[in-house]
Amino acid sequence: MHRRLIAPGALAAASLLLAIPASAAGFQPGAPGIGDPYYPYYGNGGYDVSHYDLRLTYQPQTDELAGTATILATTTQNLSRFDLDFLLDVSEVRVNGAKAAFATSGQHELQITPATPLPKGTPVTVVVRYSGVPSTKSAYGFTTWHRTPDGAVAADEPEAAWWWYPSNDHPLDKATYDVSVAVPDGTQAISNGTLQSTSSKLGWTRYNWRSNKPQATYLTTLAIGRFDITTGQTSDGVPVVNAYSKDLGDNDGAARASVERTGEIVDWLTGYFGPYPFNSVGGYVPNTTTGYALETQTRVYYSPKQFANGSNTSVVVHELAHQWYGDDVSLKGWKDIWINEGFARYAQWLWSEHEGEGTTQELADYVYASHPADDAFWTVKPGDPGPDNQFDTAVYDRGALAIQALRNEVGDDAFFAILKGWPKQHPYGNASVADFQAYAEKVSGKPLAALFDTWLFQPSKPSAPAARTAAVTRAATAPTAPKSWKKIETTNDVHGG
Repeated sequence: MHRRLIAPGALAAASLLLAIPASAAGFQPGAPGIGDPYYPYYGNGGYDVSHYDLRLTYQPQTDELAGTATILATTTQNLSRFDLDFLLDVSEVRVNGAKAAFATSGQHELQITPATPLPKGTPVTVVVRYSGVPSTKSAYGFTTWHRTPDGAVAADEPEAAWWWYPSNDHPLDKATYDVSVAVPDGTQAISNGTLQSTSSKLGWTRYNWRSNKPQATYLTTLAIGRFDITTGQTSDGVPVVNAYSKDLGDNDGAARASVERTGEIVDWLTGYFGPYPFNSVGGYVPNTTTGYALETQTRVYYSPKQFANGSNTSVVVHELAHQWYGDDVSLKGWKDIWINEGFARYAQWLWSEHEGEGTTQELADYVYASHPADDAFWTVKPGDPGPDNQFDTAVYDRGALAIQALRNEVGDDAFFAILKGWPKQHPYGNASVADFQAYAEKVSGKPLAALFDTWLFQPSKPSAPAARTAAVTRAATAPTAPKSWKKIETTNDVHGG
């Protein structure tokens, strides 16, 4: 997961300089990237998607996937051609009912030329018919399609959609989803949101899932296999749907002992972050060999390895915290990853305090003291870590340390008002680190530029005076690790391969 292989400067510049002459009518191709400097070819320009309707058929034995994607969008410029991010084999494309020309370009671009150019502001319906064997496809030397003994899983960050549906693959273009999947009887298909219905015919069962709130492409998931599914609800009545592969072996008990606490943990998190933002919640544990977990919206993906040493509620807290910080309010650019990971890690610190296994201050003191000034840990800037360090441990631990510094600077009343108010500030939208700083300043009434710069943007360890100012002190001797630290540390690679 999280391979950082594709952002050399020349490539970034080339992708963003669209030296394409305008036609006489002023129509131009949409950009092959949305403009993110970390990933210059991720996403696309020229349109905005509002809804994906995916109708799929999957054969677990052969890994064959066939589908029709219907994409509802609106053009944001006079558009002569546009791209979708996709890897499978396309047989037909239609734009507003008419056949469109199409070709592949680069690592993962599907170029579509409609029969007639599309003026700015035009509603567009794009239908893509496709098929292929996802496990045979790769881009930039990797795949995010994970085969299991009884099926497959699509879950990865910052990209996963290319292997199973065409999309505008960047968090800036969120959309609602209908995902309908037919699989052989006895096999199940799990996706985000709520299960609307199932139907069986001629040896096949079709599962129809719906996500009715805006969702980033990397937060979509598809899991196909044989699962034991449990249901329940939170105290506020939010449906909880969890699923466990039937062949988890020795990890089965620990996985259930962790993920079955989802409703309880959501109830607890609402006290800090406000009402749960979606219409369902849950998690699934397929029999994969990966080592990471991912906050796929409403239906968290967990690797069995997360539970190899016993139950692990800390990782469940981390991924569920993302439902507010990362899923509801998503990043504007991948450089803003601190808003996702710093706060999910801090939620683990709050859970530690809740469980009586170490306070947030004790954890902050321990992190600060555990890394000497010459540790490379301090050279990573959580506020803009760069694509190679986007999921570095420092983004998590130094990121949470910055949040404790903020708490100590503004005081608990303002701090917890910020925590709960942020999801209401940008509901189902996108925001940057700069947006968060501005909001924290507004709520607290304090200037915070120096604090944010010190803890998020300087490639060095904050000095002892700076640390004292933030009440994150360095003891004369290294503090003893809080009881929760070992559990938290095991999730340091929660988004690692």
